[in-house]
Amino acid sequence: MQKKINIQNKKARFQYELLDKYTAGIVLTGTEIKSIRQSKASIAESFCEFNDKGELFVVNMNIEEYKFGNYYNHKPKAERKLLLNRRELKKLHKEVKNSGLTIIPLKLFINDNGLAKLSIALARGKKLYDKRDTIKDRESKRRLDRIKKIYN
Repeated sequence: MQKKINIQNKKARFQYELLDKYTAGIVLTGTEIKSIRQSKASIAESFCEFNDKGELFVVNMNIEEYKFGNYYNHKPKAERKLLLNRRELKKLHKEVKNSGLTIIPLKLFINDNGLAKLSIALARGKKLYDKRDTIKDRESKRRLDRIKKIYN
């Protein structure tokens, strides 16, 4: 039994207001998938963008080089193509182009069939006051949980 791979972008929910979520496949080479299975990847500073042909790519996703790979090893910060339905790609491209929204990766995981998938979201950047509200809500929830724990 292999362990579950679940690499998350924890800052995404704090810095962005998530509007719509999708699950996309990723085009990877052999050494890239081996590094992901060892949890040697990071999507903290990554984002997604379209090229001239209307294909979606993830940029700044860091997958460390495979330790046992020789000269066939991959580049750690290469752009990687995302696989979605044509209808979903058109919808995302239209939203990004017209509304000024952005596409950010939320979670990198391996599904039951052993394929690497990337959970992405169409998002709008939060303003400073929205971030303050998020912090305030989180702190009040922690205080309530502490009080409940004391009286239970």
